[in-house]
Amino acid sequence: MRFFSSEYEKEKAQHKKELVRNEFKVVGKYNMPLIKKQDIDVDKIEPISFVDTKNDDEQNKHKTVHFFTHDWLFEKVYTKADDSFERLKQYHALFSPDFSLFIDMPLALQIHSVFKNRWCGAYWQSRGAKVIPTVAWGDERSFEFCFDGIEEGSIVAVCTYYRKHDKGPFMYGYNKMLEVIKPSAIICYDEPFDEMKGNIKYILPTAYEWTKNLNWQEKAKFEYDKQNRNVIIYDSD
Repeated sequence: MRFFSSEYEKEKAQHKKELVRNEFKVVGKYNMPLIKKQDIDVDKIEPISFVDTKNDDEQNKHKTVHFFTHDWLFEKVYTKADDSFERLKQYHALFSPDFSLFIDMPLALQIHSVFKNRWCGAYWQSRGAKVIPTVAWGDERSFEFCFDGIEEGSIVAVCTYYRKHDKGPFMYGYNKMLEVIKPSAIICYDEPFDEMKGNIKYILPTAYEWTKNLNWQEKAKFEYDKQNRNVIIYDSD
């Protein structure tokens, strides 16, 4: 007869927990973990990129952490959730991580990206954090799952950063999101398109924070250069 130590049993249980990920309420066809609606003052949202977070960050703990950067830079918030949260819990609020939904990704991976987004948000809420769900979509096929796991009337976040070249598909998904989620407010990372409806609050991307103190002439030149992709970006993203 084979006997296992208590340490082995604990390790096995932890690995199973990390594999199964079924500890939170789920909704929808694909069992997306639910990020609950929370009362958050959108006027107090000041963004900081996940890549700029650090331990004991007294200077920036009033900020809200965003994940509008490359997936590989923040994958650990899902794979090493407990360890990552020890750094994240000091901040005012957290956007759920923006795992990619590229149109040319297999649909199974798109579903998994949404699952990871919602699981992290539900987990952070279970640890006492304020969470704003980030919403993204691919093509029309993703509409079957990409809006699941978010309560109707929630504050949500979307990203228009470098999306002007595919504004049509973005707006198609955005309007569907308004119809399904009916958000009370939308935090838009980068400038909203003129066609976007809703209670929108625009926040300046981390990469453009250096433009805050430009005079009107410098600001106009920056906007022209940005539209023509001639902007110098000072950012670790």
